[in-house]
Amino acid sequence: MKAFVFPGQGAQYPGMGKDLYDSFQAAREIFEKANDILGFRITDIMFSGTDEELRQTRVTQPAIFLHSVVLTSVAGSAFDPAMVAGHSLGEFSALVAAGALSFDDGLRLVAGRASAMQRACGINPSTMAAVLGMPDAVVVEVCSSVSATVVPANYNSPGQIVISGTVEGIREATEQLKARGAKRIVPLSVSGGFHSPCMEPARQELEEAIRTARFSRPVCPVYQNVSAMPVTDPGEIMNNLVAQLTSPVRWTQTIERMIADGATSFVEAGPGSVLQGLIKKINQEVAASALTVS
Repeated sequence: MKAFVFPGQGAQYPGMGKDLYDSFQAAREIFEKANDILGFRITDIMFSGTDEELRQTRVTQPAIFLHSVVLTSVAGSAFDPAMVAGHSLGEFSALVAAGALSFDDGLRLVAGRASAMQRACGINPSTMAAVLGMPDAVVVEVCSSVSATVVPANYNSPGQIVISGTVEGIREATEQLKARGAKRIVPLSVSGGFHSPCMEPARQELEEAIRTARFSRPVCPVYQNVSAMPVTDPGEIMNNLVAQLTSPVRWTQTIERMIADGATSFVEAGPGSVLQGLIKKINQEVAASALTVS
């Protein structure tokens, strides 16, 4: 059984999507439609912009979403999912690819999400750090014992959790985790503490937009970040999307559940290969590859 997965922020690279634009008329039409919806030529930044320009949140999130959706749109019969999931931002790509959300609504929500997250970062200064070589339970315990705000934000793979919170919360947790034997703790170059209570202003801002968008029943189950469970009900999909900004990305649990439900191979649809690497760390027995078109 084949599962398709969609990457989130951090998968971008200069030149992303240009091969699709140059090779497929259908891709060009979607890219140009995106330029019109966004009100600026995101394709110019994707195809010829610098790393720094691509790292702007207002560009990064729609660019990755756009790349993933265009790729699945021109893949034809190569895109035949029995189930889908997306990592953080990638959940929006998964929902559009699975027919639960229109491209127009999906792009507008992603653009709004990026803006709301950026504004929340200004309201609540915060950050993130990757914790390597530490059992999940210990990271959870340490975060819960810190007085300042800090929570597990991304369960990426066994022994790799990203924590998120206030600058003070990350500092206190880092000290405690080092004392408990963490192999390595890497501060992340991000603008704020995503998937934590620090994003509450963004959650409130995005909720109205999500609840006014039209959601349909997807063509296959969508395994959502908040629960790591398969969902097909439009109302439940909507509720989980609202909760996503302040809740952890349960990626390890998601992949484990998809395998338990019959997934034997995973195909990453979008830029980069980050998710393929995480999947192999979660379970070395399943195949993981990239979606390619010709």
